[in-house]
Amino acid sequence: MSKKYITYNEVHKDIREAVTRYRLNEDFKPDLMIAIAAGGMIPARFMRTFLNKVNGRNVPIQVIGLSLYEELEIAAATGDTRPVEVTKTQWLNFAQSETSLLGRRILIVDEVDDSRMTMAYAVKEIQKDILAEEIRQGMAPGSSGTTIGVFVLHNKEKPKKRELPEEIMKNYYAAVSMPDQWLVYPWDAIDIDDHDVLSTQ
Repeated sequence: MSKKYITYNEVHKDIREAVTRYRLNEDFKPDLMIAIAAGGMIPARFMRTFLNKVNGRNVPIQVIGLSLYEELEIAAATGDTRPVEVTKTQWLNFAQSETSLLGRRILIVDEVDDSRMTMAYAVKEIQKDILAEEIRQGMAPGSSGTTIGVFVLHNKEKPKKRELPEEIMKNYYAAVSMPDQWLVYPWDAIDIDDHDVLSTQ
């Protein structure tokens, strides 16, 4: 599979352009981002630069940790053919926080939509958290007005192993849609100068 080297400048420009193209400030109006670690952390931080402030403050970023690719690599190395599933390594803890998910416009951010397994898992688990919080507050399920959207830096145009609910796909934003290829991100580079040279080839 061919490799495509992505530069920090490309990431910056693609996110800025996507915020404008999708009218995220005018239409979706996110007031909370949840970055999927580790790949979604830098795109989320770049995106915050282009999002309108909420009540005079930058849009907050929460981070969740999900593990999929590490297991895929281990399975490939060992020849293990069992199904690989997503697992939590770090999650939200709103029970001990003043922050609530209810009534928020949440944008889940990741760097790439490949198999969609990670993103589908994140959406499902966050929806469970919202439902649990609504029940704790004595609210009818779905009555809190909470909205979830998804932003990915790159969407690989290929069959997905998981689907997202229709209401989520209405708020699905990909900065760049592209053929399936191996993407090499600058935050994975050991030598950033070499990386940038390879991006021009």
